[in-house]
Order: sequence, then structure tokens, then C-alpha cells
Amino acid sequence: MRAAEGRAHEDGGLHISGGERLSTREELEEAVSALLRKALHHSRGTADFINIAIEKVAQEEIPVLAPLPISTYCTTSVQAGRKQAADLLRQSSVSDAAIERGFEILTSSYNLRGAVLLDSQSGERMDTRGTKGVRVSRMDWERMSHAIWKKRQPLLESVRVSEAVALATKVASAAGTVAELCWSDDPEYSIGYVSSPTKGYCRIFHLKEEGELSGGRIFFVTAETNIADYIEYLEKMPVWIG
Repeated sequence: MRAAEGRAHEDGGLHISGGERLSTREELEEAVSALLRKALHHSRGTADFINIAIEKVAQEEIPVLAPLPISTYCTTSVQAGRKQAADLLRQSSVSDAAIERGFEILTSSYNLRGAVLLDSQSGERMDTRGTKGVRVSRMDWERMSHAIWKKRQPLLESVRVSEAVALATKVASAAGTVAELCWSDDPEYSIGYVSSPTKGYCRIFHLKEEGELSGGRIFFVTAETNIADYIEYLEKMPVWIG
């Protein structure tokens, strides 16, 4: 699902919301309704362009990924939150130059529709997608596993957190991923995260000031990553989280 205000994204419209679901046929109407509600009720603005695409995927064996373990850092200011994020990225083997570039992009981006890929050491951009970025798709929670996970995470059972953990888990599983930095472009939501195969999913309070429209995702990758294959996996390979 893509939602924009003013006009379609490709015609310069303001990005309002996006979402991805992997669903069985029996649960399809429920999934579409949830995406439509997300598009229609968002604090970034009122969408007047909504595109929902439904595509059948092969029903052969779909891999199941264990969700990343979660930790929470209750920082009390944007300065402290970003320092914590930088520390976690360093612990995940991202260089200071790449960290600085990642923060520069997210703090100045107001209309990113997908993730930006950066070399984890040089900070050089590795994709050529512009504001379109890389859209991670074709992933979702396996229903029974999700129910069990929510019982184990009673304070983190919101749809927002579930969707973010699912996406971060798929990104972490991709060959070449070093780490991810993300905070929402929702002006009412200032919590973001750092995730990586080694650190798991690390929620961090106050990665931006409330009311700001900046935000997005940075995927830090190794210099040797085959970018075409990397994007193909993230955008096309179906996976269950469970």
C-alpha cells in the first residue's frame, strides 16, 4: 500500500503512509482493510492518492524467520537517543563516517518512500533509487506465532512495533546487512530503533523531536554486497516471521 497527498508519489506528492502484508487467501480482506485504515488515518496528512496492489506469490516452501530479540533504551532527549543509536551502530561494526551520513540523511528527509542503502564503512550510497528507496515487502507474522510473541511482549503488542520487528527481521536476514537505523516520519512518534544480526531489535526513545516530519530507514551493508540481489531479496522474497 502507498498513500500520498496532493498527487501520486511519482508526480511529486507528499508521502503519507506505506505498508506491506503477506497474507493467506482466507485473511486477504482483513489485511487489505488494515492497510486502508492505515492510509486513511495518519498524522502526516490526508491521503488523496491511495494505491493498494495485491499480487499472488508462489505457495512453495516459504522460509520462517525467528523474530529479532528486543531491547529498549529509555533515553530522555534527542541528543541522548542519537548517542545511544550511534553506540549501537558502532557495536554492530558501522563506521563513524557511515553513522554520520545516515543521521544526515534521516534528519533532512521528509518524503522518503523506502530505505536508503549505505556502505557500512565509507557511508557511500549503494542504491540509485532516490526518494523511492528500497521497499521491503512480502513479509508478515505467522498468525499463531504472532499470538505467542505478543503474550511474551505484553508492553510491545502494538501494530506499529509488530510491523517494525517483522521488517527489521527480514532486513537482518539478508546477506550483506550490517545494521539498520530507523525512525518514523510520523510527527507524533519519536521512538526509533537500531537493529542488526548481532544486536537484535533495539528500541530507542527520542530519536527526533515530536512534531518533526523527518524520518526513514537506512540499511548499512558491506562493500561486497551484490546490490541487485540484495534488493531482489528484500522486495520479492516472501518470508514468514514466527
